[in-house]
Amino acid sequence: MHMDINFNKNEDHNKLLLSELKKKQAKVNLGGGKRKIEKLHSKGKMTARERIDYVLDTKSKAIEIATFAGDDMYEAHGGCPSGGVVVKIGYIKGKQCIVVANDATVKAGAWFPITGKKNLRAQEIAIENKLPIIYLVDSAGVYLPLQDEIFPDKEHFGRIFRNNAIMSSMGITQISAVMGSCVAGGAYLPIMSDEALIVDKTGSIFLAGSYLVKAAIGELIDNETLGGATTHCEISGVTDYKAKDDKDALDTIKNIIDKIGDYDKAGFNRNEAHKPKENPKDIFGILPKSRADQYDMYEIIKRLVDNSEFDEYKAGYGQTIITAYARIDGWAVGIVANQRKLVKTKQGEMQFGGVIYNDSADKATRFIANCNQKKIPLVFLQDVTGFMVGSKSEHSGIIKDGAKMVNAVSNSVVPKFTIIIGNSYGAGNYAMCGKAYDPRLIVAWPSAELAVMSGKSAAKVLLQIEKASLEKQGEKITPEKEAELFNKIKDRYDKQVSPYYAASRIWTDGVINPLETRTWISMGIEAANHAPIEKPFNLGILQV
Repeated sequence: MHMDINFNKNEDHNKLLLSELKKKQAKVNLGGGKRKIEKLHSKGKMTARERIDYVLDTKSKAIEIATFAGDDMYEAHGGCPSGGVVVKIGYIKGKQCIVVANDATVKAGAWFPITGKKNLRAQEIAIENKLPIIYLVDSAGVYLPLQDEIFPDKEHFGRIFRNNAIMSSMGITQISAVMGSCVAGGAYLPIMSDEALIVDKTGSIFLAGSYLVKAAIGELIDNETLGGATTHCEISGVTDYKAKDDKDALDTIKNIIDKIGDYDKAGFNRNEAHKPKENPKDIFGILPKSRADQYDMYEIIKRLVDNSEFDEYKAGYGQTIITAYARIDGWAVGIVANQRKLVKTKQGEMQFGGVIYNDSADKATRFIANCNQKKIPLVFLQDVTGFMVGSKSEHSGIIKDGAKMVNAVSNSVVPKFTIIIGNSYGAGNYAMCGKAYDPRLIVAWPSAELAVMSGKSAAKVLLQIEKASLEKQGEKITPEKEAELFNKIKDRYDKQVSPYYAASRIWTDGVINPLETRTWISMGIEAANHAPIEKPFNLGILQV
């Protein structure tokens, strides 16, 4: 790779962003903090992360879903790191599974609104990919101060149990271990699973605890007699296995998973895996510091695909989108990527990098249809500012061509994976398979920005509205006042375009180190291979 001053500046900037990501991850990994962890250990319990690490095969790969859920969202309530629940896709006895563990160091594992959203995302991944799911339960139930945002709606707490029932009917393995509190409506989750374990002395299940029982019906009883391990394994028959401690429960889960039969495969093509020939670490120097600067997306692709090799489809046409067949960790993929460099057409016209033009939308639509016909998973590499505007594009039917591309993405039946590398603005987010278009996994690099438009553009628009409003009230706007207003609006908007803002709300499955991209895509396709494609690809009605 040619080293120049810009490469070095970019590298310094992007490595600083990576360092910030690692710091944020380390902080989140502590959950409710060291004191809460020590308190948990003193009760003979493991933390949520320790439980997951123990149940997953040692030294095998794992990816964590929604690490930053709830980040900076509930400060008035003392925060909710990782949404109070840890979710990982990994391997148990060599079988790929998804594991969900309540973090009892965060408000005793109580469910915040984002906790519900994260649990539903875990179940969605299990349903789409027919992956076995393990629930490690240790939760005080709904977080009462925010109960109106988590209890009654369609995508709230109750949807979890509805999904338990649906997954059971689909034959998706669900195993629960009650390793702490499991109260009220939450008590249904383990019992709606295929098999339920409970840890002696630390696990308990009841619809109402001893205080509420006394208040409701006047009965005096302690929690252990009311709903402990002995009660449920020997009297009620609610649970199937009694474990002496956390490790015993997790060992039992390993043994159950070990005996599950093989799964029907979707049949995605995989060869021997090869590392990229070009050094993936060059990505840090290739990606520009400014989101407005141009760069060559081919150079990024070469550092993500096996042997740095790909077969490009319609190379000379619609050049602001790159479409190519390649392999990632051995898996055959179809790549749809925004070219971020200024390109010159055969007619001598210049097209802006990162903008989708009529010809590039048309090409992407055809390529997506081809991948569906050939049963090849799709990988979208997003760095898009939107569709081209202006009379030339409008008269050429940019809306129609954009609609065709959105239609193809929407109706695609092969699994889709989205990596947000840089900008993800406006309808470009949609056409390049944003969260609303059901990617199996969607992640952002630390360099990503997600919004309707860039902070600068939005601030200019919002400033005009704000100025007009203030002038109407008789206020005189000086250049200094205008600059102050602009910066205030831009700062507020910039916070919202941050990849962490998106990750905290689970608009993405996380912010990742660019060097982990191949692992995410490979494990994602392996998960998708558990679910044979059941319906044919059909574009419906298209305005050709």
